Amino acid sequence: MIFKTPIVVFIIFIVTLFACHPSKYHEEIQLTSDFSYNHDLDNNDNFSPDDQWLVYDTRTEEGGIGGCSRIEKVNTRTGEKVILYELPENKSFGPGVGAVSYSHQENKVVFIHGLLSITEENPYEQWRRSGVIVEDSNPGKAFFMDARDVTFPYTPGALRGGTHRHEWSGDGKWIGFTYNDAILKQLEDSTGQTHNLRTIGVSKKIKSISVEEGIAGENVSGEWFTVIVVKVTPDPVPGSDEISRAAGDSWVGMSGYKNSSGNHQMARAFLGTVKDEMGKDVNEVFIVDIPEDITIPGDSGPLEGTKVEMPAPPRGTVQRRLTFTANAQYPGCTGIVRSAPDGNKLAFRAFDKNGTLQIFTISPHGGEAVQQTFHQTDVESGARWHPDGERIVYIWKNSLIIKEINQESFIELTKSTEQPPADLVISHDGKTIAYNRMVPDKSGKLVKQIFIIHI
Repeated sequence: MIFKTPIVVFIIFIVTLFACHPSKYHEEIQLTSDFSYNHDLDNNDNFSPDDQWLVYDTRTEEGGIGGCSRIEKVNTRTGEKVILYELPENKSFGPGVGAVSYSHQENKVVFIHGLLSITEENPYEQWRRSGVIVEDSNPGKAFFMDARDVTFPYTPGALRGGTHRHEWSGDGKWIGFTYNDAILKQLEDSTGQTHNLRTIGVSKKIKSISVEEGIAGENVSGEWFTVIVVKVTPDPVPGSDEISRAAGDSWVGMSGYKNSSGNHQMARAFLGTVKDEMGKDVNEVFIVDIPEDITIPGDSGPLEGTKVEMPAPPRGTVQRRLTFTANAQYPGCTGIVRSAPDGNKLAFRAFDKNGTLQIFTISPHGGEAVQQTFHQTDVESGARWHPDGERIVYIWKNSLIIKEINQESFIELTKSTEQPPADLVISHDGKTIAYNRMVPDKSGKLVKQIFIIHI
């Protein structure tokens, strides 16, 4: 028989305690460590369909996308890097590339590409860019997604400005984006009146759009048919559902949401800027239903726009307001509106009764918003949905948090740090979270690196 002394019993207790209760934080794995440039996930869909790669751009803090020359990917297991696209002669003023996302279905990416005609006198701008697609199997070869035609008469299926923050639909047949119009920017400059409004569009691989080159290389032919789907106006009527800006958008569900007929409806959720009764701007959650056929003009005007009007949405688009916070004590919503995979809930940030930013959810059919977080201080990022549709991941107090929907409890995945995580994205299998974190080099300069944790 072996007798244990009190000190031995204590040691066994401590060892057993830590064996049964490991650190509550998950191990952070730093995937990138080159301090000569940033590795920017930019809050997009960065995982490849098989979750083996993460795609990112290499923009600088000073030059932004216009000064960015490369799109890369890094292997989530080995850390191997591959250059998918590069502009070797890129300057600080452009053309520039950036804000890249993977397709959910195929090994191809979409990203912003500044016009090839860009010069120092006519640099990269929001209204001087398009989306391009590159296949993993053919790096370096990009084809333009959206056509651009700034020569009157304009072309149906083409736009006249610049697309941004491109996002593939779950089935890979659509790409959504935000948009600024070059023709209306010129009108704004010449009149001094507001016309350059941000809005939202979609592209669909229906047919290619051929555009005459035009002067100075400003026109671009594209492989997809492209339209604007959200109507904006410079001067919304106070208290109405008219909006002057649309952004913070994403697809509703992996294949839409179930409408009142029980059918799946393609849609994008977004923040629209309305005016309250006093004429003050307030961001509210909206949704726009998108018809299967986007080639038929609606009642608002031609798909291609006019010299004084934005390209108009196609027939069948229905734009609806979902939140009504304008008269609340703490009005407004913020961030990117993110949908659950099945499309039945939209997550966004808004203020609770104490004026603290929390995450709320709302049905795409409207109704009362449901508060999902109950922190004492502001939630610092929008929600990203776990593929199971039952959990969300976000940032609070410089930590990664995961919690179940409709439960007040939450789990801290990482400890609070001086440099917070950012640009969250979750793998398709739900087992990995990737994010950016600023890391100091030997001189103390902060460089954006990619980290992952396994959950």
